[in-house]
Amino acid sequence: MRYADGGGLTAAGRKRRETVRMQAAELFEQKVKPSEVARQLRVSPKSACQWHQLWRNGGVQALASRGPSGSRCRLSPRCLEKLAVYLEQGPAAHGWVEDQVWTAARVATLIGRKFHVSYSVSGATRLMHRLGFSPQVPTRRVAERDEQAVTAWKEATWAEVKERERPAGATSASRMRQASPAGRPGDTPGAGAAAPRR
Repeated sequence: MRYADGGGLTAAGRKRRETVRMQAAELFEQKVKPSEVARQLRVSPKSACQWHQLWRNGGVQALASRGPSGSRCRLSPRCLEKLAVYLEQGPAAHGWVEDQVWTAARVATLIGRKFHVSYSVSGATRLMHRLGFSPQVPTRRVAERDEQAVTAWKEATWAEVKERERPAGATSASRMRQASPAGRPGDTPGAGAAAPRR
């Protein structure tokens, strides 16, 4: 499944966040307390305190954007484009005909086949998210199901099992209501106890 827009924070989103941090730096220079900075900029007090600490230790440069987060991708931008095309083609186009589901394990295998780069399942999941896809779990289906045998089993065997069940009122187990002390044998713990409060 592909997301409507690619996963992660865009360059514009990173720029907006950096602008807010720069406004916080200006306020810190004016000796405004972090709690007031949080209120004015509508950010969490925790963020304002972290920014204040960074600003005190490294100045305005410490609050500058560091670019996209995460580890460096082992596939080139051109390979990422090709991978996105392969994923759009679907699993059947690449040998998985059982179902039309891209699992992270299949994507890791596909990357190894096409680009000769080894990815773990979790690494393939992160890469799929970066490309705007999400891994999915295939539904398990029996390849050859004999409907007549299933129907016969339900009619004969299951009906027999259902008939042997105890009636619903034969036993009771409840966490909400204790058994009456009067109904307990005399030698069991709690036999002489008072009735529970209600």
